[in-house]
Amino acid sequence: MSASFATWRIRFEQLRANKFFELTVITIIVLSALLIGARTYEEVSRFQQALLVMDVAVTVFFLVEILIRMAAEKRLRDFFRNGWNVFDFLIVTASLIPMDDSEMVLLARLLRIFRVMRLVSMIPELRMLMAALFKSIPRMGYVVLLMFIIFYIYGAIGSFLFHDVDERLWGNISLAMLTLFQVATFESWATAVLYPTMEHYPYAWIFFLTFIFLNAFIFLNMMIGIVLDVMQKESLAIELESGTGEAAELHGLRDDVRELRNQLSRMEAMLERREG
Repeated sequence: MSASFATWRIRFEQLRANKFFELTVITIIVLSALLIGARTYEEVSRFQQALLVMDVAVTVFFLVEILIRMAAEKRLRDFFRNGWNVFDFLIVTASLIPMDDSEMVLLARLLRIFRVMRLVSMIPELRMLMAALFKSIPRMGYVVLLMFIIFYIYGAIGSFLFHDVDERLWGNISLAMLTLFQVATFESWATAVLYPTMEHYPYAWIFFLTFIFLNAFIFLNMMIGIVLDVMQKESLAIELESGTGEAAELHGLRDDVRELRNQLSRMEAMLERREG
């Protein structure tokens, strides 16, 4: 029984590592996303039964696929040690909620939307991007805090100086900060904010240009630099784990140099003992 189970486990492991199998899973994930999008059109309401059958088929495929990946592990707990495996397991489990129950149909549809996120767990490059994003959040938090301080200062100044221009834009500090957010996103800021303000205060452009310079050019580039730095570190870590790329070669050379130094140290110690 144990030998038979080991044989099947090896087969499942080979199937899991098969590129065609991975491509098939990615294709089904994309098909699942298209099915979700199709349900938002009234024209496809006449194909409701066919869409339901296809949704059940996709759900069954995902269930079989996750079971194959679980069976390919030597120990079941090894499967749940990987965060992406846990994510896939939760998504597939949530997809098992039936859609024919009127009370659960909305929840079932909302949960099925997250099946598109499985593309992230299937594609290594997307996993690297997501890992870099999450690891960048703590460092970006300080930049966001600094941005909030600048927003608050400029919002207070704007509400004091320009409140008589338009109460809807500068009536208080909250409205002023919302207006500055519109300015920072460049959403019709010149015609809706800048020019009306300059009609009353010709030198108001200094206020807006300095604010844009700080947010659009400095803080935004700081965030981009943080993400790029983390992405570079993640890429080097992946190269080291896979044993490919320049990072792995440099790591191997460092190990060789370290080993040579250890051998030289041992030889020097032996020579000192003989001379002694």
